[in-house]
Order: sequence, then C-alpha cells, then structure tokens
Amino acid sequence: MTPLLTTKGLSRQFGGLRAVDGVDFALMPGEIRAVIG
Repeated sequence: MTPLLTTKGLSRQFGGLRAVDGVDFALMPGEIRAVIG
C-alpha cells in the first residue's frame, strides 16, 4: 500500500526550544496521526 503522506526529518522549534527533532513517519490510508510539540 502506498503512503498518502511521508515525512522525513521533521523538526519544530519555538524560540530556542526544539520541540520535535528528526521525526520520520508515513501516513497510510485510514490512519489518523498527530504530532504534538
């Protein structure tokens, strides 16, 4: 099955605080995901 969305190396920073660093994931049909940070 082919992913609907693929993310590699996702990072999120708020000022000097890195909340998420280097996240990889694939969203397959029918899945629900959330990134909190």
